[in-house]
Amino acid sequence: MRYLPFITDAYVMVGNPSNAAAMKAYMRDQFEFLGIKSPERRAITKGLKAEYGLPAIVEMPALIKALWKKPEREYQYAAIDIMQLLHKEWRAEDITLFEFMILHKSWWDTVDSIVSCLVGPWFKKFPEHRLSITNRWINSDNMWLQRVAIIHQNSYKKHTDEQLLFRYIKQCAQSKEFFIQKAIGWALREYSKTNPNSVRRFVETNTLAALSTREALRRID
Repeated sequence: MRYLPFITDAYVMVGNPSNAAAMKAYMRDQFEFLGIKSPERRAITKGLKAEYGLPAIVEMPALIKALWKKPEREYQYAAIDIMQLLHKEWRAEDITLFEFMILHKSWWDTVDSIVSCLVGPWFKKFPEHRLSITNRWINSDNMWLQRVAIIHQNSYKKHTDEQLLFRYIKQCAQSKEFFIQKAIGWALREYSKTNPNSVRRFVETNTLAALSTREALRRID
């Protein structure tokens, strides 16, 4: 796993304890941090790519799992960054790796980045797998998989499968989980940028949590 020390050596050199304390507090003390902010982290990745290239796609499962074991949260962000850069080489089996990333050390920061940077684009590349996988996720008892199923189309705009979106929302509409209620509102708000009338009708004809309704209608006059 030649690439792991490239990342760890670079990160240790630029860690900032003051930033780390603030970042840890922002994440409710759930994770340790080195104190590397996103612009600096991405600059490091760019520099590593220029100097060493990117890892081979076949190396990514081992590299990502090694980065996921590290306590500092920036290492998980690095895994997402690097995998995103390899998007042209993604394989069908990589969805299993993305699911591992969703299910381990789960919190909104990594889960939402995995959706926007990896899962959403992966389903566009392998659309034949989308329905079976998202159906399994929405029917699971895992809040984070359900959240991903609901929000995976957030960037799809006119290509959103409205029927699928609304079905998944209806299935989770009575959830008491904050992150599910928020996901429902977020997904509807994003879709309202494309089809506000449809979103308005859906909200008016379905019983949603107050948080979901408020978020859904935020951009609709």
